[in-house]
Amino acid sequence: MNTHTMEMTEEQKKMQELMKEYSTPNANHELLKSIAGNWKVHVELLMDPRGPQEFDGKSQSRMIMDGRFLEQTFHGQMMGQPYEGRGIWGYDNLRKEFTGLWFDNKATGTMVSSGKYDPASKTLTEEGTMSCPGSAGDKGWYKAVTKLQDADHYTYDSFKKDKDGKELKTMSIRYTRS
Repeated sequence: MNTHTMEMTEEQKKMQELMKEYSTPNANHELLKSIAGNWKVHVELLMDPRGPQEFDGKSQSRMIMDGRFLEQTFHGQMMGQPYEGRGIWGYDNLRKEFTGLWFDNKATGTMVSSGKYDPASKTLTEEGTMSCPGSAGDKGWYKAVTKLQDADHYTYDSFKKDKDGKELKTMSIRYTRS
């Protein structure tokens, strides 16, 4: 058995430092951690020309993977049917942006997003794509805006583009810590 260790090259040492920086949670992960907990949720779907469709639900969020990602589960009733969704959000230290993934029991596709946080306005703005039968013209583009109001309240608004490229709000969600 060979018991001696080889010295790392300078290039290997640099790569090791980069990997450490890349893999270590930071203040952006602490921001995600501030959303961990149990939440009462009120949802307004704004796509029906007759007016908003509203429903309530419950959400639970927790940090996973040693504080690197926030996992959210959602349960409610949408249009009289059980609705369940799950999301994973993280901060990519290499790309220097937040990333998200959402999926639910009302679709077979996923929503995938990335974006930036503005600490002055306490707002995370993401853009992404999703599979949606009504989104063929914009290839499923959407924007999500999360506003952290205080430790016990935040909102999430989503937008899509109409046929002329104008952004329209499609959903508004209010979270209250429970």
